[in-house]
Amino acid sequence: MSKSERHRPYGRLRNAAQGLGRVGLTAGAVAFERDRELRIARLKAAARDAVAERRRPSRAKMRALRVAPGGRIEWRSTPAPRPPGPKEAIVHPIAVATCDLDRAILLGRTPFPMPLHYGHESVAEVVEVGSEVERVKPGERVVVPFQINCGQCAACRAGLTGNCLAVPPLSMYGFGLAGGHWGGHVADLLKVPFADAMLVSLPEGVDPAAAVSASDNICDAHRHLAPHLPAILERQPGATVLILAAQTRDLPFGASLPLYCAQIALALGAGRVILADARPPVRLRAVELGIDAIPPSELGGLDPASLVLDLSAAPLGLRRALELTAPDGVCSSAGSLHPSTKIPSGLMFARNMTLKIGRSHARAEVPAVLDLIAAGRIAPERVNSTVGAIDDAPRTLRDHAEGNAIKTVLVES
Repeated sequence: MSKSERHRPYGRLRNAAQGLGRVGLTAGAVAFERDRELRIARLKAAARDAVAERRRPSRAKMRALRVAPGGRIEWRSTPAPRPPGPKEAIVHPIAVATCDLDRAILLGRTPFPMPLHYGHESVAEVVEVGSEVERVKPGERVVVPFQINCGQCAACRAGLTGNCLAVPPLSMYGFGLAGGHWGGHVADLLKVPFADAMLVSLPEGVDPAAAVSASDNICDAHRHLAPHLPAILERQPGATVLILAAQTRDLPFGASLPLYCAQIALALGAGRVILADARPPVRLRAVELGIDAIPPSELGGLDPASLVLDLSAAPLGLRRALELTAPDGVCSSAGSLHPSTKIPSGLMFARNMTLKIGRSHARAEVPAVLDLIAAGRIAPERVNSTVGAIDDAPRTLRDHAEGNAIKTVLVES
């Protein structure tokens, strides 16, 4: 790959500007619209702990991967988690994967304040559990969802685990200050606050490197399809699913989500899946997976589809997706980091179409996703483009960030 084709990281000033833009301010407002005092208390406690540890170190140390503006990716020695409370667990990540958003995070091209402890997709081994933990046991291999959820509040009971009422909004691993300082998955140890609610046992015989993105990206793919496709197939057997991914070759996001979506669509019975992506390596991988792949320039020749997925992360992509959604069809969008988007509301009204846009509720999707993997109906490992050792994380992730890898997985060597 030539230097001109590599993604370039943002420095400190350009990274800070992302957080002060309209998207960063909107995300900040959402983060503080509920439980403001609890979020502030967590931030203050984290700051106090950091100051106290610098003045008088008292806790055992561990490695944790820290990323900072300018593409700096490095192991740092940091205090290990304290012993688990009654409902908590300590886990040791044994496989960690890049989320499609992670290239932009590693490059400093998101509104999330940096530096931050990196990683939010993992399979881990349970090390220690609290006195009230009943379901998970030490030594068990588990999927660790990226969102923090209690499993008991009204939102969690309704399957809306991404909006758990027991923690502040947008509480997540791997997003630093923006996610509430829960830590990152690329670390020797990780604390899970609601162990029985959050952790999901890895099925026997499933490779951690295959299931690692059940923490986020595979669940994100599942939620675009499972609520809509079965009903569409009942009235339209053999229906086509259209997936709009990157509209330009320089999109600073990974490409695993559209490929997972295509696999799941076929597993759920779609007659045909068409993936439109401007990146030749992504189209090549799609063809290897038995998926029809076209450049976005060929979208004009397609008939509207009853289920269209907008994974473009761009306003133009969403508009194209809506224009290609058939009457009474559904357009499910993963959203973007853009502050606003114009949509063809008149066309949507005339065709009576539905637009669904938002974040996933990962923990609620994990069991169904693991069932698909365990039954061999989807093969997420075929999406992986790079598999490396966790010990080599800084170098491997730097290559991922600046290059065009589809999915990078780190495993214990």
